Formats: sequence, structure tokens, C-alpha cells
Amino acid sequence: QVQLVESGGGLVQAGGSLRLSCAASGRTFSRYGMGWFRQAPGKEREFVAAISSSGGTTGYTDSVKGRFTISRDNAKNTIYLQMNSLKPEDTALYYCAADSTRYFGGSYYPNYDYWGQGTQVTVSS
Repeated sequence: QVQLVESGGGLVQAGGSLRLSCAASGRTFSRYGMGWFRQAPGKEREFVAAISSSGGTTGYTDSVKGRFTISRDNAKNTIYLQMNSLKPEDTALYYCAADSTRYFGGSYYPNYDYWGQGTQVTVSS
């Protein structure tokens, strides 16, 4: 069983930055592909970024490329999402997810079998 706890969300003005963190329980965290997804009110869940178990492979949805950076620290059982140049359309509930069966889960959300509760990001214009 893996438990994921997100933090770091908040209210920020457009153009600002936030850093999300996701702390994971369990001894096998370093084997898991990890990802960030988001869901805005009235919209479907959307892939944001993913990182392989070693951190050597990353992937992003086009709308955040060049602005967001996903990273992980396996010694701390934590992944991060550095979000710069935030836009109002980035407003959403951001979820951390773990794929316990693949080294890289990618953008396909059914690959991920553990999810956090989410942290709210609100970007004002």
C-alpha cells in the first residue's frame, strides 16, 4: 500500500510560481513511476507531467512545457512539480499519482494505481 500526500498549493497571481510536493510512504518508492495530474471544475482529469523511477525520463503535456518541471528525490520519497509563469488556466486541483508496476507511467492515467487527495492551485489574473 502506498500513501501519497500533496502539499504546496495556494493562491498566486498570474506570472507567479509555486512548488508542489508529494510525499510517499513505502520502501519501494524508488521503483515507481510517478506523475502529476490536474482537474479543473467541470473538466476531465488531465495529465500534467510524469517522471520515471530513476528520474532519468520525464514527460509533459504541451501546455506546461517550458514552464513546469517535475523532479524526484528518492532518498526523501518525494516528488516535486515546480510551476513557473503560472496562468489562470493552470487553476485546478493537482493530484500526485504512483504507478507501482512500471518504471514510467506516462500520460495514461489508468496506469497509476495510487492517488493522493490533491492540492488546490488557484491562479488569479
